[in-house]
Amino acid sequence: MERDLSALFDPKSVAVVGASDDPAKYGHAVAAQALRAPGRRPVHLVNRRGGTVLGRTAATSLAAIGEPVDLVVISVPGPGFEAAVDDALACGARALVGITAGFAETGPAGLARQQAVAARVRAAGAVLVGPNCLGIADNTTELYLASDRFAPGDITLLSQSGNLALELQLRCAPHGLGFARFVSLGNQADVTLVDLVEDAARHDATRAIAVYAEDFGDGRAFAEAAAAAGKPVVLLTAGRGTASARSAQSHTGALTTSADVVTAACRDAGVELVGTPREMAVVLAALNGRRRAAGRRTAVCTDGGGHGAIAADAAETAGLAVPELTADAQRQLRTQLWEQSAVGNPVDLAGMGEQDPHSYGDTVNALLALDEIDSVLLTGYFGGYSAATGGLGGGPAAETGTAGGGGALAAGEQETARRMADRATTTAKPLVVQSMFPDSPSCRTLAAAGVPVFAATEDAARALKALTAPGPGGAPGVRPLPPPEPPLRASGYHGVRTLLGAAGVPFPEAREITDEAGLLAAADAFPGPYVLKALHLLHKSDAGGVALGLPDRSSLLAAFRDMHARLGAASYSVEAMADLSDGVELIVGVNRDPRFGPVAMVGLGGVLTEALHDVAFALAPVPAARAERLLAGLRTAPLLRGVRGRPAVDVAAAAAVIERITTLAAAHPEIAELEVNPLLVRPDGALALDARAVLA
Repeated sequence: MERDLSALFDPKSVAVVGASDDPAKYGHAVAAQALRAPGRRPVHLVNRRGGTVLGRTAATSLAAIGEPVDLVVISVPGPGFEAAVDDALACGARALVGITAGFAETGPAGLARQQAVAARVRAAGAVLVGPNCLGIADNTTELYLASDRFAPGDITLLSQSGNLALELQLRCAPHGLGFARFVSLGNQADVTLVDLVEDAARHDATRAIAVYAEDFGDGRAFAEAAAAAGKPVVLLTAGRGTASARSAQSHTGALTTSADVVTAACRDAGVELVGTPREMAVVLAALNGRRRAAGRRTAVCTDGGGHGAIAADAAETAGLAVPELTADAQRQLRTQLWEQSAVGNPVDLAGMGEQDPHSYGDTVNALLALDEIDSVLLTGYFGGYSAATGGLGGGPAAETGTAGGGGALAAGEQETARRMADRATTTAKPLVVQSMFPDSPSCRTLAAAGVPVFAATEDAARALKALTAPGPGGAPGVRPLPPPEPPLRASGYHGVRTLLGAAGVPFPEAREITDEAGLLAAADAFPGPYVLKALHLLHKSDAGGVALGLPDRSSLLAAFRDMHARLGAASYSVEAMADLSDGVELIVGVNRDPRFGPVAMVGLGGVLTEALHDVAFALAPVPAARAERLLAGLRTAPLLRGVRGRPAVDVAAAAAVIERITTLAAAHPEIAELEVNPLLVRPDGALALDARAVLA
């Protein structure tokens, strides 16, 4: 259920418990900020010693205020926190902000205290941010309850780090970005990241949601909330390492890291995942406009070959395409550029900008008009002419007095900037600029019109990537979990096969046996060739517990005697040998992440799974259409389409099986790891050849 957080962001009155005149105390900083808008709502300062704080009379307790208080900020020493919470609830507080630390972050005893406080708050119908947080701010309601100011704007910032929030504000400022709200998440004892994302999605003044999170709590609920937000969500997170895979008992578990899980969740939910505060500011600046690229085809425009080559490389590294322009497009560009200009893509003016600065705008506008191009990246010297006359410095051309230092060139550059700005506001295609002079008057003209301008080429490329639609249909979305099924009891090989078979996953015929009599009976049940597997081994192939292509009863019996003498397994499986010709072996697995729930992995399977590591991830369950896109994105996808005379395999059949496997795993929360490896895909269908489940 979505929670009502109106008292948190627009309370009727506020009290700061622990307000202080001591600048070293957090209660001093919060109280000083709270008093910035005394006319908006009553602000009460509470200090148990009374007296004055910041020149105002302080109440000795909340009760001494003599009237209800809507929101209470608590910044007191740890032992007094619970009493302050009780006093706030007794005074009718509907929202609390807990600055005080010393709870879940300290261990089990602190967690128990925190849980008890949260239970009391919820029982009273109130909400609590924190504890162990740095406060909140809402510029739209003049609510200032954090130690620092946040420039007004339309971004809601939800952060588990105060210092990172401050750095992000500094990095956003040059792009003219500010904040509608700031919330320090703290320990999320009551109000969670999910609650805040859902509330920001409903907040009319919020255009984008920026998140720094180390603990998602319910990561799947976060992904669902972000997918449903209808606004850009940009995530910076930490701790995406490999530790979660160390104890895995299957290929799926061993190959699934926290980074894979977070990346898959963000891709499915349409969240922009970034790695640094700088990258977050770049993406937020890019998303500040309303223009989005319909595809990945990018044209690079430059007035120097070096900048063009670097920008093309950066664009491709970011996942964009820099295709060669068609002959018709090149002929069109030739009519407005001089002979030495390159028009293939990158489009290099080759110095023409020094003769005619309007060539920048003319070329960019021509590229934006091409149906074969989805976006344009202008890179290099543009801005240098107006920078020289504006006292911002310039290049050698500015110093010569002939090719850049004159006012005519500066005026021409600013005029073409205005033309580009006008064009950018009337086209759906995005234009992003990288300039050696990003603060020049010409670049400021573009930025004022909503054209993102950056000093670094890699930032411009990343911005364009953020403006590029994820593909047909947009982000895949987060599919709801199916209702839980009765728990799996028999987690052995044949028990797992039976469970998967009932869900529609096809297997070759098989019999479980324990002795030679059972072996011979199985051989009579279906014709050879046969496969013999020793069961209850973690990695059967590595241990020599798999024999393939046994043509008849006698070879099957010989293989059994040899295998049993070596391994002494309690039981074995006799199976019909599948036709491997023209087939491709895949792996399909589901690993249950403690934060994001079931996560699916698909990729090239068989005995080389871990060596090749060609896999893709998504939140489970995975619909068949999504499974086909995952398979198409593998490095080895050409094998599925047919290579060197081999026929294409039935990808649609494989995708249907992937949907069944991942849906089954999602419906069984008791299964920590489920794996089908290999899933043999042939031109005429798909067949599961082995399966394993690990119970939680």
